[in-house]
Amino acid sequence: MIYLETGLQSADKTAVLDCAGAWSYGELARHAAQVSAHLRQRERLSSGERVGLFLQRRKESVALLLGVFGAGGLAVPFSVRATARELAHQIVDADISRIIFEASSRKVLEDALALAQAKGTSAVIIESRALLEGSATTADLTPDPDAPALILYTSGTTGWPKGVVHTHASLAAQVETLHRAWEWSGEDELLHVLPLHHIHGLVNGVLGALRAAAKLRFLDAFSARVVWDEFAAEHATVFYAVPTIYHQLVECLEQEDTATRQRWARAAGQLRLAVSGSAALPARLWTRWQEITGQALLERYGMTEIGMAISNPYRGERRPGTVGQALPGMCVRIIAETGSEAGNGTPGEIHVRGPSLFKEYWGQPEATEKSFRDGYFLTGDIADVRDGYVRILGRASVDILKSGGYKISALEIEEVLREHPAVREVAVVGVPDAEWGEIVTACVIAKSAETLTLEQLRDWCRDKLAPYKLPRRLELAQDLPRNAMGKVTKTELIRQLTQARHNDK
Repeated sequence: MIYLETGLQSADKTAVLDCAGAWSYGELARHAAQVSAHLRQRERLSSGERVGLFLQRRKESVALLLGVFGAGGLAVPFSVRATARELAHQIVDADISRIIFEASSRKVLEDALALAQAKGTSAVIIESRALLEGSATTADLTPDPDAPALILYTSGTTGWPKGVVHTHASLAAQVETLHRAWEWSGEDELLHVLPLHHIHGLVNGVLGALRAAAKLRFLDAFSARVVWDEFAAEHATVFYAVPTIYHQLVECLEQEDTATRQRWARAAGQLRLAVSGSAALPARLWTRWQEITGQALLERYGMTEIGMAISNPYRGERRPGTVGQALPGMCVRIIAETGSEAGNGTPGEIHVRGPSLFKEYWGQPEATEKSFRDGYFLTGDIADVRDGYVRILGRASVDILKSGGYKISALEIEEVLREHPAVREVAVVGVPDAEWGEIVTACVIAKSAETLTLEQLRDWCRDKLAPYKLPRRLELAQDLPRNAMGKVTKTELIRQLTQARHNDK
């Protein structure tokens, strides 16, 4: 298997570390082979059968995933925070036949199975311990490259999550692209704090580190203080995170005494690579991180369906507010509303073609067909290109607002509002309105002890935004609805605001 080939050349080298200990590459391969043999011989798993997995940030999860791959199964990673309703949707949608679970997930799984069975779907459950216990065995861990490997469910920001099918070949292409572009090596150690049911944490993180024969260090639960202490221990060379995590790290550091701030900042500055993804990185946060650590965060662009397609350079200028340029082997074009390629500074939809693209949406051939044109995947994300660097303007469905006949980027407004001294976090959405089409609405989490009014926000924006882009409504909130990656789920936010407005009438 490509992810273990390099590591097994030095089988005694540490592969995965967690709160309970470490496994070498040889030990990881043996445990994965044992899982594969159990699934084939005892469970009689057939090639292509869907296997659900609860993947905690632990070394056993890596063995389970690779074991499913080796057995010819199609892995369907579950969020460990998913509700029974969300799990039931995936069990039914993917027609999952086996589910590997841990004792901590039993209750929510039983509730999900009851819902799934009511819809005519049943699955055999297998406790992970049963697959990992026993004497080491051998098994072929080399699947067919063209065989389906993973079904990763989208975030569901525009409706029910869809199952995205990746083959072993598309996963390998993703890993190889980042291996070269970001100069991974066996000397690296990835400090891993992300969920394992998304491209970012699972493919970029887990499979990427293994491919390089690097060390993979899992933190069981995210804590900003623990992450800073890990940086200070000077083990990690690579760190992947989402903007929310970098925001929390900055807040945590700024609350410490001078000596601690200096020690932590020096340590983070020693990282070889710190990457931000899965949501737009505010330029202010990019700048603040550089001020603290002396390091420029590398922002990139990817999706569940395409892997990583665009990235700021590992060597070269990293521009705040942009996601860089097309990665090697990936073809990216920006298509304007006219249907032609957009010129410099003209917005359009991002279209992507390359070897890392997904195979299909599971069970949705029409949706799959509509998502492609001339071999390019239509991302639904709007961007423009300025001097060769791609700038994301937002999701066409929720971040491009249509108000008073204008098309407005919510991300542009958010960037301006974040600079206001009373704003801690903000999400801008369009709330349906009979007169305006959509009302530009700013949902703000204010800093403690700060007061804020709509007119104050509008005054702040007047010399920074065109008049038609100014927020027409302000909603103060204690929190914002988010998915497992910390990204604000704007469809849910719009639903809540629309319902509240209806109830007020």
